Amino acid sequence: MNSAVELWQRYQDWLYYHSELGIYLDVSRIKFTPEFVTQIQSKFIKAFADMKALELGAIANPDEQRMVGHYWLRSPELAPTEELHKDITETLDRLEDFTKKVHAGIIHPPTAPRFTDILSIGIGGSALGPQFVAQCFAKADVPLKISFIDNSDPDGIDLVFDLLGDRLSTTLVLVISKSGGTPEASNGMKEAEFFFQKAGLDFAKHAIAVTGVGSVLEKYAIANNWLDKFPMYDWIGGRTSELSAVGLLPAALQGIDIREMLRGAKVMDAATRIEDIRQNPAALLAMSWYFATNGKGEKDMVVLPYKDRLLLFSRYLQQLVMESLGKEKDLDGNTVYQGIAVYGNKGSTDQHAYVQQLREGVPNFFATFIEVLQDSARPHPEVEAGVVTGDYLLGFLQGTRSALYENGRDSITVTIPVVSEVTVGALIALYERAVSFYASLVNINAYHQPGVEAGKKAGAEVLTLQKQLIAVLKSSKVSLSLEEVALKIDAPNQIEALYHVARHLHANCKILFEGDLSKPTTLKMMLID
Repeated sequence: MNSAVELWQRYQDWLYYHSELGIYLDVSRIKFTPEFVTQIQSKFIKAFADMKALELGAIANPDEQRMVGHYWLRSPELAPTEELHKDITETLDRLEDFTKKVHAGIIHPPTAPRFTDILSIGIGGSALGPQFVAQCFAKADVPLKISFIDNSDPDGIDLVFDLLGDRLSTTLVLVISKSGGTPEASNGMKEAEFFFQKAGLDFAKHAIAVTGVGSVLEKYAIANNWLDKFPMYDWIGGRTSELSAVGLLPAALQGIDIREMLRGAKVMDAATRIEDIRQNPAALLAMSWYFATNGKGEKDMVVLPYKDRLLLFSRYLQQLVMESLGKEKDLDGNTVYQGIAVYGNKGSTDQHAYVQQLREGVPNFFATFIEVLQDSARPHPEVEAGVVTGDYLLGFLQGTRSALYENGRDSITVTIPVVSEVTVGALIALYERAVSFYASLVNINAYHQPGVEAGKKAGAEVLTLQKQLIAVLKSSKVSLSLEEVALKIDAPNQIEALYHVARHLHANCKILFEGDLSKPTTLKMMLID
């Protein structure tokens, strides 16, 4: 298809528009054929049926025998039991009531009339969603400013508390962890307790738990008389938790209209239930992904939002797409190595970083442009006759889109009218559903993550080695080599891992190396008292 007229006709034929949301989806620059669309129809019959089963409460996470029901959060009436319906609505009401009391100063810190800040402690979906939404709606006069601890990096944690400074005494802490046993969240909580105690503050009078019912964290919060607790449902995965208490509580405390976020998601959910590929934006996305990647993840998804407020959207989508679709086995137990790698950053800034390769380098990707029609709510000056900065932004987006297509690189464009609670809620729901459809098309389970659990187990084994290493050095009166330590703990195959542990301990002044640091086999070590 070389003619601009033909391309314009294809654009019109495949353009999706949602009149209530004002959202456009353009998949015309994905080069699927009519024959491909016909062939994939049968797969979508199954995908639509699978989606219906999920919404009715089918067990979708066989590892934990759990349902998957993030869509019930915005449509509680669809929950499979009245108990769930009631729990969702009551939690939302209680969350809003708590927020109103914080904003009014009815709930306040012991030494001040109001809280000024939120410190959110979580990992993965418990951080990425809240961070994305906070970036979307950041402004100077939010009721509470938000900071995050989302990693076990001591230096990063120090920076968070340094920046809070004297406002620590007016900081509300959200500890977000379904089990309470996730190391990163647990470590962050212990670090926060330490800093509060060091400042002479009662951590419990600042702390909220967002966690599973009956979890270790819930029991800890109750035992220590924390301010409050809100539920994380076992039928919500971290990557689909933004519209649960995980994301809604920090959003509401920042003054974000969570009811409008839920409304946007609900309207999009309804649109993505339509069993017609052309009239279903999530089905169009999933079909385009399937064609672009040959149904095997053969190309990466490069996400380019042309809006500063959507800077973190690509990071949010990384977890949603890659954790959901990155699977070794399909539903029949076959080894398939499925997944779509997602990366990206901000347009037009990152045109200067990697569009050269996108246009002329390895053709191993398809692009997703995110366009926002409204430049700004405020007037801006002309930077040249009749042109404002937002006009340049549109030019960069459309120019890049055309330049890529002219060189055989496919793209999808999602256009929203403005960054608002409604449109952000709708974007979240759109991609959640697209991921579910795509998983069905390639016959995998989008709602378990055995690889994540394997990583956690391996990390725990390294910590066990560290404890054994320290115990051996503590009991020895002489310096020991790596090989000697490995033999003493009966781990001769773990010498390299022991070396990495010992090097880290040396850098943090916990053990002393003797020997040539460039030659690990010459090293001997001893514990520093």
